[in-house]
Amino acid sequence: MTHDLDGRLPRSFTTPGTSSFLDFLAAHDPSLLPTGRTLPPGEAPSAPHGTTIVALTFDGGVVMAGDRRATAGSMIASRQIEKVFPADEFSAIGIAGTAGLALELVRLFQLELEHYEKIEGALLSLDGKANRLATMVRGSLGLAMQGLAVVPLFGGYDLQREVGRIFSYDVTGGRYEETEFHAVGSGSTFARGSLKKLWSPGMSAGDAVRTAVNALVDAADDDSATGGPDATRRIWPVVAVVTASGYLRVDDAALADVVTEIEGVRRARGGDVR
Repeated sequence: MTHDLDGRLPRSFTTPGTSSFLDFLAAHDPSLLPTGRTLPPGEAPSAPHGTTIVALTFDGGVVMAGDRRATAGSMIASRQIEKVFPADEFSAIGIAGTAGLALELVRLFQLELEHYEKIEGALLSLDGKANRLATMVRGSLGLAMQGLAVVPLFGGYDLQREVGRIFSYDVTGGRYEETEFHAVGSGSTFARGSLKKLWSPGMSAGDAVRTAVNALVDAADDDSATGGPDATRRIWPVVAVVTASGYLRVDDAALADVVTEIEGVRRARGGDVR
């Protein structure tokens, strides 16, 4: 990007253009985009990977939750990574896959939505947000083919339909709307089985939070890359509730109570916390 020697913003910043920040960057300095990078030939280096994300609808919105573990091969790279974020006021994004690229994708997506809102003076529709995210994932196909894949899970409150909705993606940018619930990441098979048993229509937000945490506990029980709630270290999943009132992260004290309740029920049922 060319800098003006007299200190003024470059002309590209003052030229009317698209409402898409990605399109703006692609036109003026594509090297700043992840898709503008050229990787050297050879095998991609080992990098931390984030794992299981779950999302489910309830009567009035969506709950999204992610465990806190990142792994690099057989090593635990982080016990406190965060994988669920607000995309904007009424939507959430969770990420699984190569952690560094996934976090960059989240920041770019947040910026894309904020840029649109400032240029257009209105929020993008939920379908529009889901489509923008699909475009970003599709643009990263080259990195995915080299083993640096990022798989997001997107959900939010649809202000027009007045319901919570969930969208999943594949590495080619395919976008799929999910009904009821979904999970991505290495523990998703076990989490989805748990959600299938526990999800029911007309759930409250509190029931949905307990169901999401239950699913993560089940995933952690069978998938070594998924970290369960850690009461000793006071590490809890990141759980977000998105409703007509906006994005809300469930605080740690509330999650500690939920985990204690779940452990109590499981001990009473089977003699252990599984």
